[in-house]
This record gives sequence, structure tokens and C-alpha cells, in this order.
Amino acid sequence: MIRWNDLTSQQQRGALMRPAVSASASIEATVNNIIEQVKQLGDAALITFAEKFDKRSNVRLIVPQDEIDNSAHALSTELKAAIDTAYNNIKMFHQAQRPKNIELETTAGVLCELRYQAIDAVGLYVPGGSAPLPSSVLMQGVCAQLSGANTIVLATPVNGDKRIDPAILYAAKLCGITTVVESGGAGAIAAMAFGTNSVPKVNKVFGPGNSYVTMAKQLLSQNQPGFAIDMPAGPSEVLVIADQRANPQFIAADLLSQAEHGQDSQVILLCNDQETINQTQQAISSQLSCLPRADIAKAAMKNSSLILVDSIEQAFKVSAEYGPEHLILQLKEPQKYLDLVTNAGSVFVGDYTPESAGDYASGTNHVLPTYGYSKVYSSLNLLDFFRTYTVQTISKKGLKSLSTAILPLAKAEGLDAHAYAVKVRLEQLENDE
Repeated sequence: MIRWNDLTSQQQRGALMRPAVSASASIEATVNNIIEQVKQLGDAALITFAEKFDKRSNVRLIVPQDEIDNSAHALSTELKAAIDTAYNNIKMFHQAQRPKNIELETTAGVLCELRYQAIDAVGLYVPGGSAPLPSSVLMQGVCAQLSGANTIVLATPVNGDKRIDPAILYAAKLCGITTVVESGGAGAIAAMAFGTNSVPKVNKVFGPGNSYVTMAKQLLSQNQPGFAIDMPAGPSEVLVIADQRANPQFIAADLLSQAEHGQDSQVILLCNDQETINQTQQAISSQLSCLPRADIAKAAMKNSSLILVDSIEQAFKVSAEYGPEHLILQLKEPQKYLDLVTNAGSVFVGDYTPESAGDYASGTNHVLPTYGYSKVYSSLNLLDFFRTYTVQTISKKGLKSLSTAILPLAKAEGLDAHAYAVKVRLEQLENDE
């Protein structure tokens, strides 16, 4: 346990330091090398990486369509129903986000419009190194499907000589995805950015991943013209704010639900009661003994902190500084604290709102900004799959009226050609009269 007010400013920053950030220099060098190999060798590089990193032999890159079509037959009735429920809830929530064009006459004869257009080709990345994540397919795939994108590419790693999990394929089928690539890591991101013989080139890549995936997204968005990313979504993280009446078993379960994602995940508890923290530590130890992924969760817990704060108000200030991906409020009256929430990707309110609900089936999106990027990025939503552009249509009368603003501004900025583009039209109008 850490007492927040006993720490120096430097120690406080250290308590909130992400583990992956500290290793970013070595990660960048590795990822740059992977990107260059994919750029030069295409499919051959992806095959090499699958053999090296995923321990695969007889690598295939593209899943046959009939395997996608028949994926439902390989699922239990219970799992199929669960995926169907999640799909319907996610679709319902994101359908409500459909954008509407705006049309406005700013001045008589001057019509301005804002129009939305689906991004033509999108890539969806689904982590899968330690466990298949059909939920991540749904979160991204529903948005791509609703946007009407012409090209949708799904990339996910497959370990060893296993077949790609049918739950992944069934979720893809529901979302209308026909191109599924068995490739992961930074190499898959590079393949979608450049295009290869097997992998279509896309305009924008979505989805979370480990620190190598996140680095690849950032580097390629900076260096590859016309290529964009949704956000720097990296290793999972959660911050719980709890008071003295919170249930330590609930707190521990929420912390471990994120810790089991990966060794580079991070979880933080902010609580104003020492006894609750002590009981949470005991609950963590007890629950760890029952987890199949206990080794992963234990490693992640080494990156994590249980912090004693003076007040709940102070907890919200510390949370805002950290900028968590997930923020859980296990408080007596959580609703009254919502106005104190700052810099969080998604908020889970009350004792009976576990983060797991948002991960799977409540309807909100679980692709969220990490690394503190919740200070400037939002949770994934339907609008991320659109681009906007403006349209203006000006009548003769409108141009005459607007020229009284255009000409003085063009003169003030010393842009004579701008002014002439208006003057030549005004002269034509005078000649026509």
C-alpha cells in the first residue's frame, strides 16, 4: 500500500508510471525494423513473423470464406447466443450515433454544408496472443459495418498450430467482414498500412494491442502518407476509486479482470480507507489462487499500485492526473461524483457495474485510449469511421454580399489573387446587368 501524501512529487509520478512507456526506446527500434521488413518483403515478412513470434508452421494468411460462413457450427449454443446478444446491444448503441449532414444559409445566397462520408477502407486489429477476443471484433466490426466502408480488413494473431478461434470468425460474420488475416503484432499493422499481395491496403487502422502494436500505429501514422489510426490504444488499465463501504471482493475482482489481460497491463486502486485496502489485498491473493491466468495477472500486479488517499475528492484529482482507460466508481453515492470525472476513457458507476459489462455486452465500446491519452482522445465511436467535408454554394447575389467581407480580408493578408478571384466575378456580373 502507498500513502499518497507521504510521497514526493517525483515518487507520485513514479507510482502512476505506465510500464510500457518506460521501455519505449527499445520498442521503437524493434518496431521500425518490423515495419521496414513488411514494406520490403510483404507477405514473406508476415509469414516469418508468424513462425518466429507465434510459433506457427504451415502459415496461412487469409481465412477461407467457407470457414467464416460455417463458424457458427463450431460454437456452443450458449456462446453463440452470448455473441448475438452483445452484437445486438453494441449495434443498438452505435446506431444511435449515426451522423446527420448539416445545411445552413449563413448569409442570403450563401449555403454551407457539412457532410459525412464513410472512410473507404478500414483495418481492424484484434489482439489474440494469449486469448481470442471476439468482443473486440464486435466493438470495431459493428462500427465498420454501420459506416458502410467498402473495404474492411480484420487482422488477428493465431498461436502455434491452432486454428483461428471460430468465435472470432462468427463475430466477423455478423459484422459482414469477409477478409480475415491471420497475422498479429506490429507486422499486421504495417501490412494494412502498406498493403501486401494478400492484405488489402487501408486508410485507417483501429483496435487495441500491446506496446509493439501501439508503437507501430503511431510510427506509421506519422510516416505513411494518407494512413491514420483511431488512437494509441495499448495495454489495458483500470483505476478504481472506492470508499470505506466498498466491497473488497468486488474491488479485487475488478482489478484482476484487467490484470489478466497481459503482463504489461496496469491496475490502480485509490481509496480513503486503509482497512478496505488491506482487505482488498487479501481478496486479491485469494482470487489469484483460482485464476487460470494467475501468472499473467501476478506479473501485471507488479506494475500496479494500491494507494491510500486523504479523501475521495483527492482520489479524483489523482485519477485525472493518471487519465485511466477504465474508471470504476465503487462509492456510496457515485452519481454525485460524476461531475468530478476528468480524463477517463469509460466510466463504470456503482457497485454493480463491473468493467466486464462494458468489455462485452452493455453496448458501449471497449476500444479506449490508454497511456493517459484519455486526456485528449475519446472512446471509439461510429464517427471515427467517417470523415467530414464541407460544401458551399454561393449565388450571384450571395457573392456580391459576401465580397464586402472577402475583399478587405484578402487585402489585409496581402493575397491579391484571392481578391481577384472575387473581383473578376463581380466585373462579369456588372457586364451582365
